Amino acid sequence: MEQIRAAFRNTMAGLSWAAREERAVRQELVLLALAVPLATIFARDVLTFAALVGVMLVVLAVELLNTGLEKLCDVVMPDRHPVIGRVKDLGSAAVFMSLCLAGLVWLAAIWRFFFG
Repeated sequence: MEQIRAAFRNTMAGLSWAAREERAVRQELVLLALAVPLATIFARDVLTFAALVGVMLVVLAVELLNTGLEKLCDVVMPDRHPVIGRVKDLGSAAVFMSLCLAGLVWLAAIWRFFFG
């Protein structure tokens, strides 16, 4: 049980740090906070609600991984380096792909709400 508590504390410490220090994480936390009440409006069933909120959690998770990757890159190679730049670009592309997925899921749910 202590391992679970320690893991939870570490998780909250990481999330708290990211929310304080990273603008993109703050923005995605705001989107998540908006998504929950909006999902109650647009979701016709519990699975759609889970998809709408879940895809926002995926966006946040990918953003947190990207942030961790960027911080690690900055420690490993503080100076500009083309390979490190490419790694950071790939992390950014992963965030973009997750945002595209979120957009598709939300558009599909909204379409279904109004036309389906």
